[in-house]
Amino acid sequence: MNSTNEPVSVPLDAVHNLRIDCARESGTLTTSNGTHRVALVHDFLLDVRGAERVFLELCEMWPQADIYTAVYDEHGTEGRFADRQVRSSFLQRLRPSARTFRALLPLYPSAIESFDLSEYDLVVSSSSAWAHAVLCDERSVHVSYCHNPFRYAWNDRQRTLARRRDPLTRAFLRQAFRRWREWDWIAAQRTDRYVANSRTTQARILAYFGRESAIVHPPVDTSRFSPGPVNKHYAVVSELMPHKEIEVAIQAFNGLRLPLIVIGDGPDFRRLRRLAGSTIQFAGRLADRAVADLLRSARALVMTAVEEFGIVAVESQASGRPVIARRGGGALETVVEGVTGAFWSGGTRELAETVLAFDDAAVDPEACVGNAARFDSAVFRRRMLAEVDAAFADGAPAGGSERQPLPTTRLVRRAARDAHR
Repeated sequence: MNSTNEPVSVPLDAVHNLRIDCARESGTLTTSNGTHRVALVHDFLLDVRGAERVFLELCEMWPQADIYTAVYDEHGTEGRFADRQVRSSFLQRLRPSARTFRALLPLYPSAIESFDLSEYDLVVSSSSAWAHAVLCDERSVHVSYCHNPFRYAWNDRQRTLARRRDPLTRAFLRQAFRRWREWDWIAAQRTDRYVANSRTTQARILAYFGRESAIVHPPVDTSRFSPGPVNKHYAVVSELMPHKEIEVAIQAFNGLRLPLIVIGDGPDFRRLRRLAGSTIQFAGRLADRAVADLLRSARALVMTAVEEFGIVAVESQASGRPVIARRGGGALETVVEGVTGAFWSGGTRELAETVLAFDDAAVDPEACVGNAARFDSAVFRRRMLAEVDAAFADGAPAGGSERQPLPTTRLVRRAARDAHR
């Protein structure tokens, strides 16, 4: 008990944690502007990957908030949203799965705009494609957590087109991506506040949408991971997609004749398995506990793609293990070169040389764990609440100011054409 007349200092973390606890009970958010009903929006809920883990954290922050998503698969998401009110779009009738949902790509803009969010004061979207485009009431505040603008229409469009050998398919996709960029740019002007997951995404939001954004790194439940005995294998944890460039690791470890365990699934699974030699094992999609076990026992995690953030790099360090990452993207924010990992650039030969030169035994597991703590879930919650507070305070409609008028169609087309030819 404080026996003096001096004011008691309450840590900022405690204030934010108290507010989160209040939100848990009520399913609302209380700010200086009052109490607000909350809706949470995600692109699609078909499996559990990095973006879905971020969305799960948002759901934990507002456990009574309604959830909106274009399509939903309770089994694919391991029942993690089974106790929530999940509202999907008209596309749900087609019962898409993680393997088939991409065929519906032209329909997602209409699906995400079909939701009626007029009863909500706060809308928080989690978007790597189209969730940021929800139509909100003019009185609502919309904060969008952006994992990346839709990569196939923006930063990865040229590689996506190059992978299509049929000229007619390429021509169709080129036109479809151009229209998508126009729609995406318009949608981005409606959002009240953007939050980026990394400096890379922040730069893309500015370049593609012309919008400023704050950075809040994704949450990692570091308590799930801990150091342990180290075995001989290296690990790759990734969705098996062409843009992840997993074949670079396979070819490098084929030549090195070192054991590599590839954890994950995706459309590129069969092609990659055909490339793999006898020292490479495909574990498929594993439960969280099994992934944690393989990470803590790996000599190092190998990352072959430039990720916008790369949650698995933090998970590896939380397990006390270093990361050998392609130089660029979020790895530059999560890995400390020479302390918790090493960077490489180039192709198969350069990766192989980096693996041989890197002395993983010299890495201090405690240094890795300490670095990972910077990205703990508690840090994410505190910073996201601060961004929501700022959205209400910065003249969003609930604060009394008016929205800016939408740009003309000619301006939209010119901006999309000039920036993304």
